[in-house]
Parts: sequence; structure tokens; C-alpha cells
Amino acid sequence: MKPWAVLMSLALCGPALALDLTPNEQAGKRLYRQGVSSSDAQLMARVGASDISVPASVLPCASCHGSDGRGRAEGGVRPPSLDWQRLALGQGERQSNNRSYPPYNDGTLARAIQHGIDPADQRLDPAMPRFELTLADQRNLTAYLKRLGEERDPGVEEGVLRLGTLLPVNGPLADAGHVVRAVLEDGVAQINQQGGIHGRRLELLVADTGTDQASAERALHRLLDQDQVFTLIAPLAPMLDQQLPTLLEQRGVPLIGSTPRSGGSSQIFDPMPGIADQLLSLAEHARSSLGLAPDGLRVVYAGNEQAALAEQVRERLRQQGWAPPAIQAFDGQAVEGPGIVFVGRAQAFAALAQALQAEGREPYLFAASSQVAAAVAGMPAQWSQRVFLAYPFVPDDWSEQGMATLAGLQQRQGLDPRQASLQVNTLCALKLLSEALKQIGRDASREQLVAALEGLHDVDTGLTPALGFGPGKRQGMAGAHVVAVTLPGPRFTAVAPYRPLPDSP
Repeated sequence: MKPWAVLMSLALCGPALALDLTPNEQAGKRLYRQGVSSSDAQLMARVGASDISVPASVLPCASCHGSDGRGRAEGGVRPPSLDWQRLALGQGERQSNNRSYPPYNDGTLARAIQHGIDPADQRLDPAMPRFELTLADQRNLTAYLKRLGEERDPGVEEGVLRLGTLLPVNGPLADAGHVVRAVLEDGVAQINQQGGIHGRRLELLVADTGTDQASAERALHRLLDQDQVFTLIAPLAPMLDQQLPTLLEQRGVPLIGSTPRSGGSSQIFDPMPGIADQLLSLAEHARSSLGLAPDGLRVVYAGNEQAALAEQVRERLRQQGWAPPAIQAFDGQAVEGPGIVFVGRAQAFAALAQALQAEGREPYLFAASSQVAAAVAGMPAQWSQRVFLAYPFVPDDWSEQGMATLAGLQQRQGLDPRQASLQVNTLCALKLLSEALKQIGRDASREQLVAALEGLHDVDTGLTPALGFGPGKRQGMAGAHVVAVTLPGPRFTAVAPYRPLPDSP
């Protein structure tokens, strides 16, 4: 099968505890992470040499020391580890930066937290807030700090790290769910055969989404609360698109996979570029190679669920120098304009082409292959070289090793090569996760995973352009290849290679 034929087929509560905590320790954990008293009264903290008073919830301990207590550098300050053995069980005095640090006890710990004075009667760094705590709050916090080093995030055990995904067993997405599951199970097996990651084997737990939102919500909460998975990978649950970003933020659960239509979050890392980025690559080709004037594009969307994305595309086009493009909902009527940027599904794209043909109009049509590729084969010859699709990757991106990886997967799992796009997407998600897990070491936490994913740059997958993230950057790519469609056929010709878009969010 030809490579282009292959690509044509694309188709609330807090975190569960991995450590049993007493009620006092749980209250201390809430104070540590959120700056909230067990009595729900507002706690205050004094900051800097001038003792500016701010709510403790603005500067909880975890904001600097991290949810794992290991400390993280920020603004030139490196908060120390709060591991109780390091604080209280050292042998005599320890020297660091020419200062002595005797062991802490409950009393000197309270003094450090409330007054910024260490056991050697020396002032702590001025960046350390001084918290105004009641006796009960201080006892709760001390009790939790003594257990902090023992606590692990959900899904992290001595020899196992649990991953979770949501996939449909029945319904219109069942075939895609089968493909994603096969790729993930194969990849996890390959990793485990090589000894796992940092001495832990990966365990994949798959929950059936069912066919409606309620069943998908139950499946998600089962993964997080009962199965206590560490992270989600490549879920296929569009019925959760609206609530998933917020839930992941609340629970602090990372997700490596496709961004929901409703938008992303700081917890979601998508290997592929967003639809808006892909369409901007098409717009750049329209300007540089097709000669469209700055007022030559119109954004057309089909379906109310696409309206927000269409508005985002229009705003991004305006930022890239296009005159404010008109935006229009497709209602079955022909649309005017020399160039149409389409947002919606394949059936509506085909209907738009038919409506334009009936009116004798032949504008350039621009769309993301992941949305409309299924409609292209049935389009008449008049649209030849008038349709341009965005592809995040094309067969020319595939290295020899990458092709061998993909072929081996397809052979082992009996997968159809015509579903290569979905297979590659899932392989990339697993590749990025495994690279990040290798970086964070054995003491894995969700917070560390997010930081490690942010630090991934120029990851060579062998199947796509180099992938990478960054602070505030949650798409592994920013842009797409531009592919012209020749009809009948269809035949596909890459006419503009992938180049990262400037100033992409």
C-alpha cells in the first residue's frame, strides 16, 4: 500500500492517597499543599524584611518545596528538602555554605516555620514566609512533614508504575479504541521486556468509556480513585472533552495524548499540533505560494461544537497579518471568498464542496487532514489542486528505524497499515512518556513528570518531526506539512514542509 493511502485513512475531590494518613496528618497535608487551616480559618504569612502579610493560601509550603517536599529552584532560590530524616536524624551538626545546621526537633521546626529561625539561631533566607499558625495547625503540619518522605503519588509502587487510559469497546469509535489499546499494550510490553523504567515495570489499566458521558465519567473516576493510576495516556473519550481539563487540574493528574476540543490545560501534553496551528500553516502557504491577498480568507465552521475553535483560528490569522477574516457557520449554502479555511467534520466538508460546486464557485479549500481526509476521495475532479490539507507528519518524516518500529508493531498486533496515523500518534505519546519517566528517576511524582515533560526538546520519534514542550507549551509540534490533493485519485503531494510557526502559544 502506498504511504499516502496509509495516511488518508486517519480517522471531585483531592488526589487519592498512596499512603494511609491519620486525620491530623491529612489536615497537615492540606495545610502544606493549600495553606488552609483545619478549622477553615484564613491563615496568614509574613513575607520579606518588611513583614508584608498575605494569605497563606497564596504561598503554601508546596508552592516552593514541591508536593514531594524536595524543593525546586525558582527565582535564584533553592528551597531545601523537607525530608524528615535529613532535618532531624542527621549525626550532629552538618556544614553547608559555611553555616552549621543542628538537627531539628518539633520545637525548632515550629520556630523555623513561624519565625524564620533555624536550630542554630540563624535567620532563614528572607524568601521563606513566616506562617502564623495555631498550636493545632502547627502540630498537624509537623505530623505530616514527618510522613512526607514516605508518601508516594498514586500509581507509584516499589516495582510497578500504573498507567491508565479510557477507550471505547463499543460504538463508532470502537475500532479506533482497539488500535490505541493494541499500540499501548505492545509498547508497554516492549518496555517491560527491557527491564521497565528505573526498576519498575509499567502496568496499563484500560477502562471502557461506554457510550455516554455518565459511563465515561464513572470509568475515569474508577481509574483515578480505585485503580489509582499515576498518569493518563492516549485516552479516547470525546464525551469528556468539556470537563476533563478542569478535572485534571483539580486532581493534578498529567495526561499525554490528544487535546480535548474544549481546550487544554497545564496537565495535558499533546504530541501533535492543534488544529489552529495546522490551519495557520495552510494560511501561510496560501499567502506565500498561492498569492491570496490579506483579505482573501474566510473561516467556515460546521457544528456548534466547532464555533470556539473557529473563533480561535480567526484570531490567530489576524495576529499573523491577515485582515480580520470573516467567520461563518455553514448551513448548507455556498460561501463566498477566494479561500475558505474549514473547521468541522468530513461530511460537512463534502457538503460544503457540493454547495460551492452547485454555485459554480471554485475557491481554495484549506482543512486539517484529521478532520476531513475521509471526504476527499469522493470529491469531483474540479477540486483538483484546489484542496490543501495539513498533515502533522508525512511518510518522508519516517526514518528507517521509525518504519521498522511501525512495521514491527503492525505485524505483532495484526494492525491495518491504513490506520498508521492513529498508530503513530499513540506511539509518540508513549515515547514522550517513557523519555520523561527516564529523566525523573526512581522517586517519581506527578509534579516531577509535568516538569520533565516541559523539559523535553527535540525528541526524535523516527516518525514525525522532532517533538518537544516547554513552560506554557503543551503541543509537541507547532505547525504542519501542507499537502495538495490531485483528483481524481486522489493523489497527495507535499508542497510545503513542516516549519514551526513563529510565536505559537
